[in-house]
Amino acid sequence: MLYFKSAEEVLYQWVSRVCSGNPDDITALYHETAVLIPTFSPHTVTSTEGVRNYFGQLATRSGLGVRLHGKTLRKQSQCETLHTLSGIYSFEFEVDQVLLSFPSRFSFVVDLSLERPIIHHHSSQVPRNLS
Repeated sequence: MLYFKSAEEVLYQWVSRVCSGNPDDITALYHETAVLIPTFSPHTVTSTEGVRNYFGQLATRSGLGVRLHGKTLRKQSQCETLHTLSGIYSFEFEVDQVLLSFPSRFSFVVDLSLERPIIHHHSSQVPRNLS
């Protein structure tokens, strides 16, 4: 049984849910054993409560949004239901009443046979080029 039609659908749902700002809706995509290495925290998250707390804190930011850079999206399929997605998205939110953008690279491992398909998510800000 597949709960989602494609790995890309999971990603689009994730973007939509982050933009809506409801941490419970976002958390519902993460498997109970998921690992989240978040963009704006130095701590790895390994519990449902931790995922909810991280996105709950992020949702307090005014103007929160995520914009997917579609041309960067790459998909690797391990089998019919297990896929890795990677690419670039930008978080946007206000800091001191100024809307800022934080380009970030991501990887998701999703299992479409699970009701809560995200089993691993790593996100980090794109580093500035030193050259």
